[in-house]
Amino acid sequence: MSNNSTEQNASAGNSQSPGSVEVPRFTGKDLPPVGRLFIQFAPPIAIIALIATVLINPDGVAAVIFDMRSFVTGGFTWMFILYSLFAVAVCAWLVFSKVGGRVRLGGPDAKSEHSNFAWYSMLFACGQGIGLIFWSVAEPIMLRDESPVIQATAGNVAEGGLVWAYFHWGFTAWAMYCVVAVCLAYSHHNLGKTLTFREATVDILPKWAQGGAGVVVELLAIMATILGLATSFGFAALQFSSGITSFTGIASSPAVWLIVILGLAVLTAVSAFFGISKGMRVISETNSILSVVLVIAVFVFGPTLFIISNVTQTFGSFFTNFVAMSFWTDAPSTAEPLTSWQDSWNGWWTVFIWCWVIAFSPFVAGFIARISRGRTIREFVIGVTVVPSLIVMVWIGVLGSAAIFYDDQTGRGISTAVGENVSSGLFVMLESIPIVGSLLLVVSTVLVATYYVTSLDAGTYALSDFVSSPKKSGAWFRVVLVASIAAVASLLLTVGGSAVVDTVQTGTIIGAFPFSIVIMLMIANMIRRLLKRDRSTRQLERAVNDPNPNVKLHVDDNGEVQSTPDMANPDGLASR
Repeated sequence: MSNNSTEQNASAGNSQSPGSVEVPRFTGKDLPPVGRLFIQFAPPIAIIALIATVLINPDGVAAVIFDMRSFVTGGFTWMFILYSLFAVAVCAWLVFSKVGGRVRLGGPDAKSEHSNFAWYSMLFACGQGIGLIFWSVAEPIMLRDESPVIQATAGNVAEGGLVWAYFHWGFTAWAMYCVVAVCLAYSHHNLGKTLTFREATVDILPKWAQGGAGVVVELLAIMATILGLATSFGFAALQFSSGITSFTGIASSPAVWLIVILGLAVLTAVSAFFGISKGMRVISETNSILSVVLVIAVFVFGPTLFIISNVTQTFGSFFTNFVAMSFWTDAPSTAEPLTSWQDSWNGWWTVFIWCWVIAFSPFVAGFIARISRGRTIREFVIGVTVVPSLIVMVWIGVLGSAAIFYDDQTGRGISTAVGENVSSGLFVMLESIPIVGSLLLVVSTVLVATYYVTSLDAGTYALSDFVSSPKKSGAWFRVVLVASIAAVASLLLTVGGSAVVDTVQTGTIIGAFPFSIVIMLMIANMIRRLLKRDRSTRQLERAVNDPNPNVKLHVDDNGEVQSTPDMANPDGLASR
C-alpha cells in the first residue's frame, strides 16, 4: 500500500460527526484487491470442499486424521508443553515488568468501556463457559482412576481427576488465551492496526515476505474460527439435547438437533445484531448469575461437608503438583515410535486440550482484545488469567466433588453414564441432588444454550474483523456469518451425525500445529514492539487515540507513522 493511501486511512477512523474521529485511528496496511478477494472467497470454498470430502468418504478422512493426530502427538508433545510454559512465562513477564504497569491499552487516557463484572462475564463466557459445562463432571470422573504425576492421598484416589481438571481448564489454558489476546490488543488499541493476526504478526518478517505471509496467516485464522465454531455448534446441540432429555424424556434425534441449532442461531443472531453492549453483555451477565446459582445450589443441597473437604484438599494438591504437571511429557512413551495417539495419555488429555485452546485462540483472543480497551497490560493479564482460573477451580471443585460423591454412592453410576455419553455426566449428577435437582437440570440446560450463544457471538465479532478489516462490519454481516456457521453445523450433524462432527473437530485441532508457529511469531513481535517502545512510540499511541480531528497522522519516507497538527483542516472536519 502506498504512503499516500496509508496517510488517507490514518488521518481519521471511520467517518464521524464534525469535531471528532473514531479511535484508534487506522495506521495499518490494507490488503491489495487480490489478497482481499483471496481472504474472502478461499475459506468458504476450502470449507465446502473439506466438508464434502468428509461426507463422501468419512472413513477414509477419519483414518487420515487419525494418523495425523498420532504423528503430532508422538513427535511434538514436547513442543506443546513448551509452548504452554512459554505462554505462562510471557504473562508473568508482563505482570512483573515495568512495561506491564506503564502501558495502557488505548493510550494513557483510555477509559474502560465495560464494568469489571461485565468484562469478566464476557471473557469467561467466550473462553470456557461451554467447555466447563461439558468437562466439569466428565474429566474428574474419567480420570479418577488414572492420574499420572498426582500422588493421591490414602483413601482419596479420585482426587487426581479433579487436580488435572483444574490444570487443564485453569491458569495455563487462560495464559495461552491471554498471551494471544494481549498481542492483538496492543497492536490494535495502541498502534492503530486492524484487529487481525496479520497485522499483529507480519512486521517481524522481511518486507518482501509480509504480503504473502499476511494472507496465509489470515486464512489460517479464518479457517480455524469457522470450523471451530461449526463443530462446537454441533456438540452444543448434542449436549443441549441431552439436557432436554434429562427433564422431558424427549429422545435426542436429528430433528431435535436441527430445532436446537435453529433456536441457538436465532438467539445468537439477535445478540450479534444488537452489539456487544446491548446483546452479548446482557447474555453474559445472565450466564454469570445462573452459574453462581448452579454452583451455590449444588454446594448447599449436595454433599456440602464432602465438597468443602475435597476442594480444600485438591486445591492444595494442585498447587503442590502444578510445576510437575506443567512439564510432564510422559518421556518413556517416546522410547518407541507411537503407533496410535490412543496409546498416549497426553494424546487423550493435555496435548488434545492444548491444541483445542490454540485452535480456539483466534476468536477467543480476538474478542477479549476487542472488549479490553482502557486497562493496563498488567491489569489485563491478571484479569484474564488469575480471576477466571479461580472461578474455574471453584466451579470444577464443587461440581466435580459432588459427582465423585454420588458416583461412589451409586456404585459408579455416573462413571457408567459418562462412559456411554460424555455429555450426559453433568445431568446425571444433578439428578442425584435432593430437592432442587430437577430445577438445576433446567438451569444447566439453559446455561449450555446461553454459553454457546456468547461463544458464537464472540467468534462472529472476531471473524468479521478478520474478513472485513479495515472496514467496519455491519450488524447484518454478523447475522449472515451466524447463519453460515449454523448451516455448516446442521449439514455436519444431519448428514454425517456425531461421528463426522468429531472427525472435523479433530481435524481442526490438528490445525493447531501450524497455527502455534504463527502465534509464537506474533508473541515475539509483541515482545519486540514493547522492548523498542520509546518516546516516539508513546507519542504515536497518544495520536492514534486522540479524538481531536486537528491531529493528522502521516507516514514518512522510512515507513514510520508520525503525528502533526492538521493545518489544512482547522475546522476539525475529519475525512477518509
